[in-house]
Amino acid sequence: MPVFSHHFLRQYLHDRLIDISVDSEVAAEVANNLVESSLKGHDSHGVSMLPRYISAIHEGGLNPAANIKVITDFGALISFDGQHGFGQIVGKQAITLGIERARQHGVAVLSLANAHHLGRIGAWAEQAAAAGLVSLHFANVNNRANVIPWQGQSARLGTNPFCAGVPLLHNEPVILDFATSVIAGNKARIAWNEGRMLEPGCAVDHRGMPTIDPRYLMEEPFGALRAFGEHKGSGLALICSMLGAALTGGNTERNTEPGEQRIINNMLTILIDPERLGGAQSYQQEIPALLDWVRSSHPDNQLTLPGEWEQRNYQQRLVNGIFIDDVSWRKLSELQLIAEN
Repeated sequence: MPVFSHHFLRQYLHDRLIDISVDSEVAAEVANNLVESSLKGHDSHGVSMLPRYISAIHEGGLNPAANIKVITDFGALISFDGQHGFGQIVGKQAITLGIERARQHGVAVLSLANAHHLGRIGAWAEQAAAAGLVSLHFANVNNRANVIPWQGQSARLGTNPFCAGVPLLHNEPVILDFATSVIAGNKARIAWNEGRMLEPGCAVDHRGMPTIDPRYLMEEPFGALRAFGEHKGSGLALICSMLGAALTGGNTERNTEPGEQRIINNMLTILIDPERLGGAQSYQQEIPALLDWVRSSHPDNQLTLPGEWEQRNYQQRLVNGIFIDDVSWRKLSELQLIAEN
């Protein structure tokens, strides 16, 4: 399994996008986002996604030159169409404008429809937290449904992520970011590439029977992932589709568009300025005290809070490098060979 420095990967991904005439600044933004995801331990949303992005460009499902288009603007409420542009570009554009409006109004509600893969949703919560804003994000995945609802027998939902971010004054923000399935769909892809089985309870086969074989997520006959927490995760996945897609004007899983390589996300984001709420005076004192109180549940205070796992991975991988499975690296290497020929 190859190991690479983040410097090398940023340049390599940038160059492969340049090879297919993607604008240099756009290529750098996309490359940095993918590398940052890998640095934080989310290989499923990291550098291994690039070959699929490039295939989506060739298929016509990803428009590498697209920017957000404002659909409606009511000050604190804004709706955007991502026009199938890179999620790394249109997502950042939407959050950037949302931050400006939240500073003006104390709150901003953003709807973003028809963005290509938004990647790790936690990146957008981190962007908001860096501006001192609390954020909530509800997203759906408009692709082949691959999650069975609670008590269902066939897939009807996406892995629809939920995310929340809370900034801290002198520390890293608390970032809660998870798929509403037991595991993210791309984690099954990584397991498939590495020849690993899934943990029990993650998936079912094409007959609806429990399986640990990731092939049922990767090739026909398709099985499905389970929602986490039975009815709880299933219900939250449904809410993410209702708010992230139906409310934003995007497509729910009921209306999957053709295109095998493109991944379309829709997202509802709420940005809140905590300084304008009732707890403003005690907010920055109470949150750290609460976190310390929760940590004290374990005698050595080593309990992991949301976002800390990512920060630990980040520090380790900055020094030790990023591991890429052999299958993913072969696909990444082939991109350069294609460009040279």
